[in-house]
Amino acid sequence: MEDMAEKEQKQEELQQEESTKTEEQTLKDTILMQKQKLEEQEDRLKRLMAEFDNYKKRSSKERDSLYHSLVGDIFTSLLPVIDNLEKAVQAKTEDEGYKQGVELVLKQMQDVLKANGVEEIEAVGKTFDPELHEAVSSVVDENLGEKEIKEEYRKGYKIGGKVIRHSMVVVAN
Repeated sequence: MEDMAEKEQKQEELQQEESTKTEEQTLKDTILMQKQKLEEQEDRLKRLMAEFDNYKKRSSKERDSLYHSLVGDIFTSLLPVIDNLEKAVQAKTEDEGYKQGVELVLKQMQDVLKANGVEEIEAVGKTFDPELHEAVSSVVDENLGEKEIKEEYRKGYKIGGKVIRHSMVVVAN
């Protein structure tokens, strides 16, 4: 009888070991599945964060571009006024008070342009760049280099790298 009781006890122990192994394997499988789910969620989170960061950058660029476009449109309509003020300053007059008044108004307009990010395009003495300058004529001048700008008929302006009016220039050689 003892042999039988021992056999039964060993059988029960084997069943318990198998049950424990099965439970351990189930737990290991569950842990592995949870790790995979966590890695997938982490990957999705990283992708969403990257997409959101790209969205913020793109949105900021679009906002800046729109701002520069609107400011450029407004100041484009004011540039002829500035041109006329510059011509008025160059005109000869005997009334010095009048001339100083015009110079002050011109200076004030130029300050408003600078305060809003509008810059003059440098031309005279620079190399001709079709993205910045508009050639209205060309001359031969041995004192100047090839494609060097000799004279500027009308100033050009840009805002934030965007040209709002090209410089009208005379190009040498």
